[in-house]
Amino acid sequence: MKKWTIAIAPVLLMAACTDEAENPGSDVANEQQGLQEVTMVLDWTPNTNHTGLYVAQQKGYFEEQGLDVEIILPGEAGANQLVASKQAEFGIGAQESLTEARVQDIPIVSIAALIQHNTSGFASPKDKGIESPSDYEGKTYGGWGAPVEKAVLGSIMEQDDADVENVDIVNIGNSDFFTAVERDIDFAWIYYGWTGIEAELRGDELNMQYLTDYSDKLDYYTPILMTNEDMIAEDPETVRAFTKAVSQGYEFAIDEPEQAADILIESVPDLDPELVKASQEWLSPKYQDDAPQFGEQQEQVWADYAAWMFDNGLLDEELDVEEAYTNEFLPEGEN
Repeated sequence: MKKWTIAIAPVLLMAACTDEAENPGSDVANEQQGLQEVTMVLDWTPNTNHTGLYVAQQKGYFEEQGLDVEIILPGEAGANQLVASKQAEFGIGAQESLTEARVQDIPIVSIAALIQHNTSGFASPKDKGIESPSDYEGKTYGGWGAPVEKAVLGSIMEQDDADVENVDIVNIGNSDFFTAVERDIDFAWIYYGWTGIEAELRGDELNMQYLTDYSDKLDYYTPILMTNEDMIAEDPETVRAFTKAVSQGYEFAIDEPEQAADILIESVPDLDPELVKASQEWLSPKYQDDAPQFGEQQEQVWADYAAWMFDNGLLDEELDVEEAYTNEFLPEGEN
């Protein structure tokens, strides 16, 4: 579940089967029912970031909107590329990777925030004694090899009068956090709602430095729901219908976390039921949090994080913020 831990890490294998492979008659059935087939690509293996999608599928919200939605895993190229190249109409991404993509003229657009505030941070087993960013000096950080990691580390360490050059940064790829901190590293970047909850269930005490405790500019949207510019221009009604069904799914997960967890477990039997239920209880209140409605995005959040990335040398040019996201397709009016 590393991708849920690290927002812009490389992605896993493409799902081996499609609805058509499982049911050769699905195209005919959908035509008879008048359903439009669309593909939704995840950012990583299924987890509680994605619960609302599976709720929308199982509760019939997609079908009510005239859609037959196939949920797939991303290939090596990643969700951004699949959505940009129209191999999938919709996908799950993150503000940081979409910002990078937009500056590189990749035509993807965020249409909803799935979680309102950044729940990620740097975690370590309590016995390693890492209680603040200054304690990173002399320690080994395990990441996935992206420039943003050193920039974030350096940004929060500066506030503690510490130097990121004194951190040994190593690439651990898709290694399991718990195995890695026992064997190779001292700390890593995780999302508490999955890896942190798993630590609680295992009885492992963690020290956690949340990014939002050190900078408002690092309180960005991750994950997000995205589509491509051509879908918005050529088929806005499908975008609106899809976003409405997804919103219904996440609103159900907000109101009924136990039932939502059961739906995810039923939909993805390989998941650990205990972890899903505990994670869902923790995460459900955070989908909408303090936003006026589920999915709503603020221009300031996009502008602040893009400015931070540009100031830290992570962008070649400044982001055109208005082109990167829209609230237009959220179900409660025009925002």
